[in-house]
Amino acid sequence: MSGAQNQALPRWSVAVPPIALAVLLGTFGRTWGPILIFDAFVLVAAVLAAVHHAEVVALRVGEPFGTLILAIAVTVIEVGLILMLMTSPKGAPTVARDTVFSAFMIVCNGVVGLGLLIGGLKHRVVEFRVEGVTAALATLTAVAALALVFPTFTTSTPGATYSGAQLAFAGLASLALYGVFVFVQAVRHRDYFLPPAPSSNDAEEEHATPPSNRTALISLGLLLMCLVGVVGLAKTETPAIEKAVATLGAPEAAVGVLIALLVLLPETGAAVRAAGRNRVQTSLNLAYGSALASIGLTIPAVALASIWVGGPLTLGLNPKELVLLALTVVVSILTVAPGRATLMQGSVHLAIFGAFLFLSFTA
Repeated sequence: MSGAQNQALPRWSVAVPPIALAVLLGTFGRTWGPILIFDAFVLVAAVLAAVHHAEVVALRVGEPFGTLILAIAVTVIEVGLILMLMTSPKGAPTVARDTVFSAFMIVCNGVVGLGLLIGGLKHRVVEFRVEGVTAALATLTAVAALALVFPTFTTSTPGATYSGAQLAFAGLASLALYGVFVFVQAVRHRDYFLPPAPSSNDAEEEHATPPSNRTALISLGLLLMCLVGVVGLAKTETPAIEKAVATLGAPEAAVGVLIALLVLLPETGAAVRAAGRNRVQTSLNLAYGSALASIGLTIPAVALASIWVGGPLTLGLNPKELVLLALTVVVSILTVAPGRATLMQGSVHLAIFGAFLFLSFTA
């Protein structure tokens, strides 16, 4: 978690939720350009506020339920954005795949690479626990393969899709693996995910006073308001997003990249700040945990939604994306296996991330 404040809630985080609802009520269904631009700014602010309030509630209830609350809040935002595009007039059967794959690439290359680069520049060599990081990476790789790789090669249905039974199995397996990982991280083997050499910052956070019940309840209410505002504003912004992508001549996969960047923005900032303070273990926990939640919770939710909405749900990756995923997994294994890293590893991951972004916006 990115560490919610224990004192009074920041004014911006209290003001944004009602503003988001007011803007939603006042502009819903309108397509005038300046209104859509204003809605987009409010949408970003609502996402940031939602994650902040989820962190406050999570700090109050403690682990492992705190991690689950934060993950569920982020997943609701991500699934809401995906469903808005899936149910748009044009329909987008690949938006779930594109968003989940984008989250995987952004986290495993962008966030991890930036964290290692900053940590390496400031502290030369950074260290982390191999047991925890490899457990997270192994779980993430298995879930990504179930959700994004196998549909390309199954033959029960045409195209890169699962049959109903296969989709149900993939969704349940992803959910089960995520649940076991949360239990291992927060309860059974919590020490595997703690920094190898605790710093004064870690000690302060370990003994930090949780927010009061009143503050947590206020944050819970504001969180619910944010989630309603985000989903509603996303519905308003959907035609504009599709039009902008078409105007730029970018592939449809670019929409998924934009959604993933938006949803992962707060956790990315927290992971990079932790790496700058020589807490790379915390940075990697945040990064891989975000990716696991994105896949492990989003795929089951989208699978259920696809049954309700109807229509095809394309999950299998194209050859270009399969190569990028395989390259990322191999490089990630080589990066985390020693338990130590420098700016070299960070640079390699950022180079792969740059290739991903370039290829996402070019055919």
